Amino acid sequence: MASSESFLDLGLKEFLDAVPARTPAPGGGSVAAVTASMAAGLAAMAARFATEEWARRAEVVGRAEELRARIEPLADADAAAYGEFLSSPTDENRARIVEIPDELAELAAEVAELAALVAVEGNPNVTGDAAAGATLAAAAAEIAARLVALNGGDPQPSADRARAAAAAAARAVAEDS
Repeated sequence: MASSESFLDLGLKEFLDAVPARTPAPGGGSVAAVTASMAAGLAAMAARFATEEWARRAEVVGRAEELRARIEPLADADAAAYGEFLSSPTDENRARIVEIPDELAELAAEVAELAALVAVEGNPNVTGDAAAGATLAAAAAEIAARLVALNGGDPQPSADRARAAAAAAARAVAEDS
């Protein structure tokens, strides 16, 4: 894959083949961002199948799509930031490899909460899809929180914030079960 090419422009098979390649990216952050984006897509899809009587349907669909749009570019941003850090391990570049997964943890946690809501209140025929979205988003939040802690060192406020987001995501999944 050319370094200027977006992971989002790759075919699924190309992306899946890029993950195990002996390159630093796509790595955990990029894969977590793609996973969280797919989780938001599942939440939006499942919410679209809710009955029109569900008062929160349009709100949930809209927010899930907003989150998906915010999360998608984080896959490329994480890879670019990590590449910059590898070539120049400055404090500024280290801050960037912490900021991106920190943002991802927050956004993925919100996706998990939305998807869990859809699993509980939405159409029972797509509960499994909504629950899958919640679980995937919670996993992405956990991965992002771990990257924040690993890349930034402990203790740090961003690591605590990311861990709190991941814990909220895990609670959302547990409540939809």
